[in-house]
Amino acid sequence: MTPHITRTLVALCVALVSLGALAQDNVSAEPPAPQVTEQAPEKISTFRENWILSELRSLRHDMMDYRNQMNAIVVDRELEVADKAMSYASNTVLTFFYVVAVAGGILAIVGWRSVRDLKDNVRMYAEGEISRLTSVYEKRLADLERDLRSKSQTIAANQDEIERTNEIHSLWLKAGKEPGTENKIAIYDHILELRPDDADALAWKADAALELGEQRWALSLCEKVLANDPENAHALYQQACAHAELGESNAALDDLERAVALQPAWVRHAENEPHLRALADNERFQQILKHQET
Repeated sequence: MTPHITRTLVALCVALVSLGALAQDNVSAEPPAPQVTEQAPEKISTFRENWILSELRSLRHDMMDYRNQMNAIVVDRELEVADKAMSYASNTVLTFFYVVAVAGGILAIVGWRSVRDLKDNVRMYAEGEISRLTSVYEKRLADLERDLRSKSQTIAANQDEIERTNEIHSLWLKAGKEPGTENKIAIYDHILELRPDDADALAWKADAALELGEQRWALSLCEKVLANDPENAHALYQQACAHAELGESNAALDDLERAVALQPAWVRHAENEPHLRALADNERFQQILKHQET
């Protein structure tokens, strides 16, 4: 607060105290009146009133000046703080860029070789991984190609087998309808060309050879079947017929007994088989037929 304002306040206080003392003296100097009447307040002189008003006006101007000064001071302080903050921020950013620039320079000077080595190592690693993956997928592709080739061969073989089976089936139907023995043998030979190890074709070919009176040929055909399948009942039956035609009764009975033991259905064929008529009176032959019937 300025000295002028302080002096004005002190003068106002002294004037107010003097007015209070003067009023109190006037009250005590008057004699007591017999009756209480209202008294008019004492008027302040024009000089004092003007002086007080002048002092109040001066005080108000001083207060306004003081407020303006305080506002100016506050604004100056705020501007100073803002300026310092901006300066600090700019210095911080500038320092950061300096650090980055220095670090980049150090990296460029000192670490360029390391970066280049790192780049070379990454490239070598990538090439190695690509080579490894390429070899792995090439191996898988080769395995897949080999598997596909194998499956293609299997499919082709199956197709050939299906066609062969269909043709053999048609030949069997044709052989069943063919009345001539020699034609049957030709059909059986065709079946054996398609499937050389067909046991049924060999056995029925032996039966046809017996029809032609070729017992030794029939025995040879039956022996081929029994070499691969010793328990082929049909081949044993045809071999028994061939032995019976040749007069080899014991061998015929042995083969017939084995054939009937494997497939009892051959008993019905043996009962009316013309190639086994030479055994009709044989007691063992009769026992074989009766034993299987029971």
